[in-house]
Amino acid sequence: MFRTASKKTGRSRKSIWVPTKRDVSAWMLILPALLLVYLCILRPQILGTYWSFFDMKGYKVQEFVGLDNYKTVIADSMFFKTLLNTCKYVLWSIVIGYFLPIVIAIFLNEIVHFRNTCRVLIYFPSILPVAGVMLLWYLIYYPDAGGLLNMLGGALGMEPYEWLQDGKWTILYIVISMTWSGCGSSVLYYFAALQGVSRELYEAAIIDGAGFIRRIRTITLPHIAGISLLFLVRQIIGVFSVMEQPLQMTDGGPNGASTSLGLLSYRYGFVNIKPDLAMAVGVIMFLILAVVTCFYF
Repeated sequence: MFRTASKKTGRSRKSIWVPTKRDVSAWMLILPALLLVYLCILRPQILGTYWSFFDMKGYKVQEFVGLDNYKTVIADSMFFKTLLNTCKYVLWSIVIGYFLPIVIAIFLNEIVHFRNTCRVLIYFPSILPVAGVMLLWYLIYYPDAGGLLNMLGGALGMEPYEWLQDGKWTILYIVISMTWSGCGSSVLYYFAALQGVSRELYEAAIIDGAGFIRRIRTITLPHIAGISLLFLVRQIIGVFSVMEQPLQMTDGGPNGASTSLGLLSYRYGFVNIKPDLAMAVGVIMFLILAVVTCFYF
């Protein structure tokens, strides 16, 4: 980044860092991004962690209380239930939403005709607003005979089913809607990675008599192992922080069956007006996700 100039002073030799014009131009270009990272990510995270050790009246910092906010959060009867719910979100998202983009990308890489059309159709749900997607799926899951799934079931002679009101499977139904919305972007990343695999490897494997499954196991999967691990960690982090989907589709119900840690933090901060407890929940989530991030690195 910098040009090194050296000068001799007796027996010692000093290195002086002299910025070049190119260095200054590079820092000028990157400075807006650094400011946004600091203002939108680093500063709120640092202040939130610091203020989580204080009592707050509304949004005004009062006296230092140490770990009392964390004790209050953990003592809340909803905390461990929401932590378990959040883990369910992550597990269901891995089962349903992690392998599906890989499979779609592999088939997209194999087809010859209408490939561009398929890419557009697959990516289209990802450009829809989250609120619109959740409203759409709420109407699909609507509990009476007017819901799309119940209409299809009624045509087959089935009784209306209260999809999102079934506390046992509510999280699964929400994760399905999340997968439909976010799958497309992951598919394109995997597809781009597959485009970088040399076709000569596949041709050599075919000559050696390797079938479709064996080519995927020995060529395709090893070449996308790096990006698949990255997306696994990204998916865990993203789903662990889920808040908008349960808020809009079920409001955390029924009986807290779909309440996540993110939604619990939102309620502390904007419903109960206890931002100190909300920031304590945020720090707990940060520490849990830090463990996952360390595993990735």
